[in-house]
Amino acid sequence: MARIYTRTGDKGESTLMGGVRASKAHARFEAMGDVDELNAAIGVAMAAQADPKVLDILRRTQNALFTVGAELSVASGKRANVPKVTPDDVKALEGAIDAMDPGKITEFIMPRGSMAVATLHLARTVARRAERHAVALSKRETVNPELLRYLNRLSSLLFTLAVWVQRNEGTPQEHPTYSR
Repeated sequence: MARIYTRTGDKGESTLMGGVRASKAHARFEAMGDVDELNAAIGVAMAAQADPKVLDILRRTQNALFTVGAELSVASGKRANVPKVTPDDVKALEGAIDAMDPGKITEFIMPRGSMAVATLHLARTVARRAERHAVALSKRETVNPELLRYLNRLSSLLFTLAVWVQRNEGTPQEHPTYSR
């Protein structure tokens, strides 16, 4: 059996696609790590879902996140044979958002509820962090604008799914209380 460890990262560096060594604290690794965490959070959300439509959307989203991660793994200025996020990927998310539209939202939505709802909200917050780190990377290096649009739409999709699932479960949304 091949070893799972290589020892090449023991000094805090790793290799990006294109052969460039970089600090594990580099903005590109931050964004890649967030996308990896997001994919895992979506996997947890899938384990809590019962609706086949929601599961299908999340499954397709996980597959697309592999493209996002692959694209982020390429060192700036290097070429690698990896797929790229396209306008069609963004349109697919928009179509899923439109298809799962929960109707008018007139109140603040608390990120809680059943396990199915709460895990979608958690995935949404990870998606927002992934987007922030990808945007930060884009201020230093070239990042595909479609990838940034994709991550922006993804947090909207996860919010939409959380509200849709909660409403379809029939559990009322608790309204936030404010204290000083």
